[in-house]
Amino acid sequence: MTEIEDFQIIFSRVGLCTVSALPKCRRSYLAARAKQKTDRLEAGGVNNHWNVTEIEDFERFQEHFQEHFLHSTLYCAIRYFYPKGNDDMYPMKLTPAFKDYLWGGTRLKTDFHKQTPLTKVAESWELSCHKDGNSIISNGRYQGMSLAEYIKQADNAVLGTDCQRFADFPILIKLIDAYDNLSVQVHPDNEYALEHEGEYGKTEMWYIVDCEPGASLLYGFQHEISKEEFERRIRDNTLLEVTNSVPVHKGDVFFIEAGTLHAIGKGILIAEIQQNSNTTYRIYDYGRVGADGKPRQLHVDKALEVTELKRPAREPKPQGDTVQKNGYSQTLLASCEYFTVTALDIKKSVRLEADETSFHSLLVLDGEAEIVWQNEKIPGEMSLTVTKGDSIFIPAGLGNYTVNGKTNLLFTKI
Repeated sequence: MTEIEDFQIIFSRVGLCTVSALPKCRRSYLAARAKQKTDRLEAGGVNNHWNVTEIEDFERFQEHFQEHFLHSTLYCAIRYFYPKGNDDMYPMKLTPAFKDYLWGGTRLKTDFHKQTPLTKVAESWELSCHKDGNSIISNGRYQGMSLAEYIKQADNAVLGTDCQRFADFPILIKLIDAYDNLSVQVHPDNEYALEHEGEYGKTEMWYIVDCEPGASLLYGFQHEISKEEFERRIRDNTLLEVTNSVPVHKGDVFFIEAGTLHAIGKGILIAEIQQNSNTTYRIYDYGRVGADGKPRQLHVDKALEVTELKRPAREPKPQGDTVQKNGYSQTLLASCEYFTVTALDIKKSVRLEADETSFHSLLVLDGEAEIVWQNEKIPGEMSLTVTKGDSIFIPAGLGNYTVNGKTNLLFTKI
């Protein structure tokens, strides 16, 4: 087999579009780089969807690019071998895991363009490494790989130094469409959950993305009650007489510490940022039955042990004020030991930096934007278009990137 035939086969395996042959002095070097790219793509299980249409004659190419245009030649080769979105570290668009709980609706499909055969979607797990539902990377070199697999392959380095104190991926981000009332429930703290459930407890934050007029939710108790009264009211179905019902509006923020009794009311669409846990103790469920025709399981005994029987200390509002910046505004929604969440209202652009301390999560709630970044391995800029409903994972250490456009998004880091 001749050198040209060998080189042509390598290019075909990589899947390049029309490729001009390279100067003879660079053939061996670039053939080796092409083979590296081939091996990496095959190892990652990712297909390049470009089609081979033509490999031009080596000598024709040499007429256009003389030997002293080395930089231009290498630039073209690198662009072909490492197309935008296929490098090792880049903003990763995620496909969520879906849950069709009985109280769910259809707005995540109709309003947020979620693609699923499920008739109704109660929750979409937009950023998740939990065993009960993983997010899947949908672009670039790692397309088709779960986020958990990617992080494991990267030896957790892409999470950042602030995540080193956690044994597992620290958070889970959801969109929740409550067509009907959710059960009255509570989540345990870390100590109790690790002992009884084998996973972390759950402190969470709710951001009201949208709601119907008159919608409300339950947030703790109206006043402090005793454990005996709590148990009695659960047994005789009078618990709702002492719970704290709060009317909600678009943009409201609720910080739900572990141990806080709560329930999302019907007609509310919520973005939830929480600890990476799926442990919930159901206290009251309106007498509903599950898909099996039986009443859904309650967890009264455990709830009695972990519930804070008083009014929540935090008021349902953002933790910080809205600050106007050049091209955007930002509002600190909540910050705790597990996560920091900021609402970004972008009118033109915002420049962010994913340094070595933490990954970033961007959840697009409205509008459209372009994420622009650079990588040391590739000259020039790269970009990714995002629209309403998209969830993006930004690896720690990516560096500076810019979000250009008109959009509202939730920005989360550790």
